[in-house]
Amino acid sequence: MKAIKISEPWKVSCVEMEKPVPQPGQALIKVVAAGICGSDIGAFRGTNSLVSYPRVIGHELAGIVEAIPADNKKGIQVGDRVVVDPYLYCGHCYPCSVGRTNCCTDLKVLGVHVDGGMAEYYTHPADMLIKIPEGMSWEQAAMAEPLTISLHGIHRGGLKAGEYCAIIGAGPIGLVAGMVAQAYGAHAILLDLVQERLDFAKSVGIEYTVNSGSEDAVARVAEITGGCMAQQVMECSGANPAVRMTLDLVSNAGRITLTGWPKKETSLPTDLITKKEVDIRGARTSAGEFEEALDLILTKKVDMTKILTKTISLAEAPDTIIDIEKNPGDYMKVVVRVSQ
Repeated sequence: MKAIKISEPWKVSCVEMEKPVPQPGQALIKVVAAGICGSDIGAFRGTNSLVSYPRVIGHELAGIVEAIPADNKKGIQVGDRVVVDPYLYCGHCYPCSVGRTNCCTDLKVLGVHVDGGMAEYYTHPADMLIKIPEGMSWEQAAMAEPLTISLHGIHRGGLKAGEYCAIIGAGPIGLVAGMVAQAYGAHAILLDLVQERLDFAKSVGIEYTVNSGSEDAVARVAEITGGCMAQQVMECSGANPAVRMTLDLVSNAGRITLTGWPKKETSLPTDLITKKEVDIRGARTSAGEFEEALDLILTKKVDMTKILTKTISLAEAPDTIIDIEKNPGDYMKVVVRVSQ
């Protein structure tokens, strides 16, 4: 079979590999569509410290089940269309015991710690597949995984209808978080330094946008919220100044969720945390959110097709990854059609 492999930083190619054989408890999936994620670009650059090489990338996967144990928990059958939950957990550590499987002490992410599924075939634990609803395109299904990341950040902050949610970073995760916030009946305020991304956000229906490079972001959020500030702030950029700014944007008694991964430590004024009595929560990957993501896509409460830049073939993936790294502003989301 063919697969997309990064042999070492800056070297990506479409390679021939042995077709995998499912082990006990695993399903064999014919991969039809796979999204290209920012973490794949980080793996290509060599800036993702969690990635080991060589590595087959890809964790945003949708495909057709070719083989599966009959006793799988969800009753999935051969021929079913499924998406893959790509976060492999141990099932017995403390976080796993309380349902926080995304915080597993031995978490392994496809395409990062272990080989991913940007390939013609992939094997995966049978109980970590989710059936794709009827009427959903392969491209839509492949974009369910990034939606779960946005959902998880919103869930961790307990966003309620009528509240203001300030989101820093207008990349795919931040933009989709804004769409989720509005689907929940809240008001999304999306902040970024790049005006083109904010213009795009406006074009897909985000209510408020703020250019934090050319505007006084704190004053603008105060104006939008009538002086209250945002009840939830979600940081999606991973930039240290943005992490610091969350404390200025959040309301008294508000919540902050940190989805971005800064490369170095951020200095924070803990007196302000105490003064505002702010809840600060990490938000890593997702846990049990695929079903809701698929429903939001199916009902178009969150229209993921709005962020799809283009669909490409497996053979085009290496050159596209190279171009995304060089020209990130030209892309929002790319899906690879592995097979038809």
